[in-house]
Amino acid sequence: MSRRYPSTIATAVDNELVIKKSRFIAHAEPVASADDADRVIRAVKHATWDARHHCSAQVTGALGDRARSSDDGEPSGTAGVPMLEVLLRRELTDVVVVVTRYFGGVKLGAGGLVRAYSSPISEALELATIVDRRMLSGVAVTVEHADAGRYDNLLREWVRTRGALLGDPVYRAKAEFEVWAPSSELPALSAELAAASGGAVRPVLTGAEKLVGIRRPALRD
Repeated sequence: MSRRYPSTIATAVDNELVIKKSRFIAHAEPVASADDADRVIRAVKHATWDARHHCSAQVTGALGDRARSSDDGEPSGTAGVPMLEVLLRRELTDVVVVVTRYFGGVKLGAGGLVRAYSSPISEALELATIVDRRMLSGVAVTVEHADAGRYDNLLREWVRTRGALLGDPVYRAKAEFEVWAPSSELPALSAELAAASGGAVRPVLTGAEKLVGIRRPALRD
């Protein structure tokens, strides 16, 4: 069974809620690392320096194995952790979220704060374009130059329906094609090439792997 990888978001999204006169401004952004996430947090704090709180949560790593959160002065567990739980529940990684609060003078209580910090993040992510991730295996397909055009067409059609990718061909002594495909699809690729070549052309695993993203429609309730 193929390993399941957490998704991420394609671009930054923002959302704002006003709750009992306090403004809660949510910012969610894709990041490449924990250091990148910290940079985003610093940038938000700099841009909204006059706000009382800048609570944050982040999940990073291909498997979502690094997670951190900050209440930034709010009562412990009422801001950062609820925001982090939104990311974990949606199975997202390489994402940082920041909620900036402009205090309106009315205290919300612990339960109210949990909802106030998690709700704008949930709504922001509903507006985001989600990028699903999968690991592809590298495969080399080598054919004679005279057959390159035929196999180029065959492989382009094959990857289009298999969640796979085709690299640019390289012409040396023979024409070499680079295919990136889910491991579960490799038997089908072998069968396709065998049928087209009478068994003469076989894909060869290169041992390389690539984590790629595929966009899907925005999340909606």
